[in-house]
Amino acid sequence: MGQIEAAIAGYLLGSLPFAYWFGLLQGKNLLLQSSGTLGATNVLRSLGTFPALLVLLLDVLKGVFAVALGTFLAGGFTGGLLAGALAVWGHCFSVWVFGKGGKGIATAGGVLLAVSPLMLLAGVVFWALGYLITKSPYRAVLVLTLLFPILAAAIGRLGAYWWFGLGVGLPITLKHLADWDRPAWKVEPGKKD
Repeated sequence: MGQIEAAIAGYLLGSLPFAYWFGLLQGKNLLLQSSGTLGATNVLRSLGTFPALLVLLLDVLKGVFAVALGTFLAGGFTGGLLAGALAVWGHCFSVWVFGKGGKGIATAGGVLLAVSPLMLLAGVVFWALGYLITKSPYRAVLVLTLLFPILAAAIGRLGAYWWFGLGVGLPITLKHLADWDRPAWKVEPGKKD
């Protein structure tokens, strides 16, 4: 029963659309602004630096808190892994904004920080290597997310970490697939960020 509670809590916490709410406070619907995604990058473009930094911090913190809450509710760290993975799903596909959301990077960063700072550091290193090879930040994310289950299992050394890696990587992959051919660091009209 605790695992189900952890999963639901993680998803609902991850679903909190801070970017959307910050936009509403300034009279803007971020789903209709710039890239149409609910993450710090779109907030930066649409609302400015300070709101973007706040959204980035809140998105990271909801990943950290999801792991802690899941661990508490399930009475063990596998509950934290489950809640953390579902927080990323919640951020990418939020129930509060009808399945819309962000791309999951900041929330995944918070989840990895809570689960294993080494895993977060390894993710950054593998992303940087992917960027050097592909010359595209979007392709580098896709390479990382496809490798992430293996990376998580190698660092965590438990079968649950493989599933955790898949759970974190899959929603980010789904959100970035459309960017495979997108030019680096450029938002084209009508393209999703």
